[in-house]
Amino acid sequence: MPLEFFKENEQVFNTLFEAASEGVVVVNAKQIIVTVNTAALEMFGYSKNELLGAHLNILIPEKYKANHYEHFDSFMEHSEKRRMGHGRELFGVKKSGEQFPVEAGLNPFKVDGECFVMSLIVDITIRKENQRQIRELNTELEGKIKIRTQELSNTVDNLEKEIAKRKEAEKRIKLALKQEKELNELKTKFLSLVSHEFKTPLSGILTSALLAEKYTQTEQQAKRTKHLTTIKNKVHYLNNILNDFLSLERLESGNVNYKYTAFSLNKLVNEVIYNANVTLKYGQEIDYNIDMEDITLYQDEKILELILSNLIGNSIKYSPEDSTIYFRIYSKDKKIIFEVEDEGMGIPQKDQKHIFERYFRAENALLNQGTGIGLNIVKVHVENMGGTIFFESEENKGSKFTVILPNQNR
Repeated sequence: MPLEFFKENEQVFNTLFEAASEGVVVVNAKQIIVTVNTAALEMFGYSKNELLGAHLNILIPEKYKANHYEHFDSFMEHSEKRRMGHGRELFGVKKSGEQFPVEAGLNPFKVDGECFVMSLIVDITIRKENQRQIRELNTELEGKIKIRTQELSNTVDNLEKEIAKRKEAEKRIKLALKQEKELNELKTKFLSLVSHEFKTPLSGILTSALLAEKYTQTEQQAKRTKHLTTIKNKVHYLNNILNDFLSLERLESGNVNYKYTAFSLNKLVNEVIYNANVTLKYGQEIDYNIDMEDITLYQDEKILELILSNLIGNSIKYSPEDSTIYFRIYSKDKKIIFEVEDEGMGIPQKDQKHIFERYFRAENALLNQGTGIGLNIVKVHVENMGGTIFFESEENKGSKFTVILPNQNR
């Protein structure tokens, strides 16, 4: 009866269905197709006679048929209007066997108590292709964005590295300019220093030589001896300055080769004291361990002599007449400790942090002869020999310098 109902009212249904752009397929409860519109026929490639009375499976791909029964029964049980296959992809199959994606809306209704379902079917092949192309474009775009982002990141990294290099280069240039400025200042200071330090002793030597030449009589021997002693002291002073400059040149060029040998400390000390006595001022004396235990020391003998001579020489130079220079030596824990203490002018507190700097001279010592490189050389040598040097000083009361050296094992 219902099938005849559709046939009897075919013109009405055709008028209604043909107005729809979607494909329309109506099936009964047994999924038998009872009517279709032209859009559906064109979509699936069938004639109307081929579909009417056929099972709906004719429009469903083989691999989806098993699940279709279950879904259709569930739909009929709840019998409500909804989209078919919500959340999953649906496919139809044409008469030619070609599968294509579809979207379907299900609308249940009843005629004379019998249930029917009208499916509104849309071929979404073009939409899917567009979506695929969009996905590909998005993937391609994401790839390009990723590449561009990486390129930008690399560019930023390169710029940061370039900036860092330029900053480092700028830093080096500034440092080089600063060093050049300091070097020029040192050269100026050095030339002024050499000029002054050599001019005064040489002038004294010349004067004493001229005066000594005049004292030819035997009774004038005392005066002659006095001037010859002055000449000797001035030559000794100039010799020390030249030794300091030679030591400085060797240190800067890296040509210092320390020659470690075993030697008698007693012998070295006596030699240092003997040479220092020549330069003592009136009334000055050196207090040291005359009967000290003879220690065999394994160090560079010549360099150690230079270090001790420099420290004692400074104490003599910066101490007044009638004063004592104390020279003490201790042996402790495989180390030799030397102390040189005086009652001299001392070092002002504000100058103490600079005392080992090259060419530096304390404010209260500017009127005394000196190059300002002796303590710098001493410190470098002491440290190169594995030792340490430090001092205590109070202005107008004196200074004490301490050198600690290891007694090297052979």
